[in-house]
Amino acid sequence: MGRRRKGRDISGWLVVDKPAGVTSTTVVGKVRWALDARKAGHAGTLDPAATGVLAIALGEATKTVPYVTDALKCYRFTVRLGQATNTDDAEGEVIAESDLRPSDAQIAAALAGFRGEIMQVPPQYSAVKVDGERAYARARDGEEMELAARALWVESLEMIARPDPDHVELEMVCGKGGYVRAIARDLGRALGCEGHVVSLRRTWSGPFDAEDGVTLEQIEAEARSPALEARLLPLEAGLADLPELPATPEGAARLRNGNPGMVIASDVEYGEEAWASLDGRAVAVGQYRAGELHPSRVFVN
Repeated sequence: MGRRRKGRDISGWLVVDKPAGVTSTTVVGKVRWALDARKAGHAGTLDPAATGVLAIALGEATKTVPYVTDALKCYRFTVRLGQATNTDDAEGEVIAESDLRPSDAQIAAALAGFRGEIMQVPPQYSAVKVDGERAYARARDGEEMELAARALWVESLEMIARPDPDHVELEMVCGKGGYVRAIARDLGRALGCEGHVVSLRRTWSGPFDAEDGVTLEQIEAEARSPALEARLLPLEAGLADLPELPATPEGAARLRNGNPGMVIASDVEYGEEAWASLDGRAVAVGQYRAGELHPSRVFVN
């Protein structure tokens, strides 16, 4: 039998406004320590230099992480025009330069090619696995890889400001798996002037907003106290993008045992994913089929 992890059985979401200079894993560890939680994870990695929403799931809420990572997210970022780097951000080494500076109209026209369903090649310095090894580890050893392009849904991509000829500020709403650094790289290439990200902030992710986030300083100040625990959102917050179906008491009992359970009829379509609740608390997530929910995840809630 494996060793039982120390900590409390505490469930919910803590929205953190991540500062620059720390990894997402470090933030998860800090939250887990501060709340003395047995289990914690996050919904979508942010690069160390990036700031903004990092939603931390605790306990049973970790079962809802996929529904947040699959949701749309919004990024505000600044692209430095005229330079490409080996990391596609300001942390890397400049590998190409150009004196060309596109006009606002040229930038606006180029952005149209990055909306909708696009194919995107991840940065060389990324967490994509190549033969079982992270791409960034190989890139640090000087290897240049042919990474496969991946589909990305870009809901919107707009120019917010042009503070000077060398910089453009953009806002993008996109789906799961997008690399903002790749957008900056490819936009620079499309404009013929090269480009890389110099600042990046995730302003919202699914149901979570940066304005509601707690800082690391607040987490440290309120560690192991009721004040920090009071900031937790219920695990149901991670299911905000799925329809809710009230379960009957008998249906909830069956669902908790992993069996199909009766739910109250609604306008949810046959086969659609939804979550069942009893007295407002999540019981299970699954597929709706003719008056029943067929569970794929069950909550101890």
